[in-house]
Amino acid sequence: MMQRDRASAALGMRVERDEPGEAVVSMVVRDDMLNGFDITHGGFVFALADTAFAIACNEDDRITVAAGADISFLKATHGGQTLTARAARRVVSGRAGLYDVTITDETGEVVAEFRGRSLVTDRRIEP
Repeated sequence: MMQRDRASAALGMRVERDEPGEAVVSMVVRDDMLNGFDITHGGFVFALADTAFAIACNEDDRITVAAGADISFLKATHGGQTLTARAARRVVSGRAGLYDVTITDETGEVVAEFRGRSLVTDRRIEP
């Protein structure tokens, strides 16, 4: 999946861990990711969390998609900082899953919390 993810690649995301039910993805905040207040635009923080979530919930060859997600922004970040998203499976029941993603800055301080809800589709990943 990540080999074809042009959006995450364009944002400079790096996959540091990719295990069934777990993922770690990092990204350096660039100046073009800042909003009018000179802080990281929330959409980029969400995108980082969403990428880690997508990796964690795509555990086999069945395509799993987001059914919904929520994020809480806890601390502002700025250009030049490195953000890291750590995703972990909470529960899978049938085709539905629940995943938590914690986003930290380079000091390890939590800057956001994300909860994603997944749905396993009938589609398969093509090689």
